[in-house]
Amino acid sequence: MAEENIKQENKTENVKIEEQKTVEAKEEQRSQIQNSKNSEKSKSAKKTEAVVNGKDLPVSIKHAVALCNFIKGKEIDRAISELEEVARLKKAVPMRGEIPHRRGMMSGRYPTKAAGIFIKLLKSLKSNAMVNEMELEKYKLHAIPNLAPRPFRRFGQGRFKRCHVAIKLVPITIKKNSESNILNKK
Repeated sequence: MAEENIKQENKTENVKIEEQKTVEAKEEQRSQIQNSKNSEKSKSAKKTEAVVNGKDLPVSIKHAVALCNFIKGKEIDRAISELEEVARLKKAVPMRGEIPHRRGMMSGRYPTKAAGIFIKLLKSLKSNAMVNEMELEKYKLHAIPNLAPRPFRRFGQGRFKRCHVAIKLVPITIKKNSESNILNKK
């Protein structure tokens, strides 16, 4: 009897040891899978664009088009500083149409409320770019205004002004053909 009890205890101990080994092996496999997934995420390519979309902004489409043309092709810090000057009425935004002449340009206005909204969008875009680990010096702005549905005002008398704006940071590309043309002309 004593021998049988000892044999059964040895068998149960052996079974427990085997179960522990299988559990450890499964844990190692799980950790290897997680490590491979993490390494794949870290190996993924960096994002080359940062985008911010303003939906249903309370800005007239005319002001949105003028401000988008004003900031298009500039670096983000320079665009923010120039829009702050517009908000302080120090610099005018060039606009088309029968608009009075301003100092230093043909015709322009000071869309202060719209400039404040655009400043918020640009600051959000800048933070998006920093999260994506983008070097801001190598990117320029690309802005696209668009019409949005215009809801009716109270009592159906008129409509609110609305527009959508999409602003992107696009990498600066250098044209090689222009450089070779300049060298050939010399």
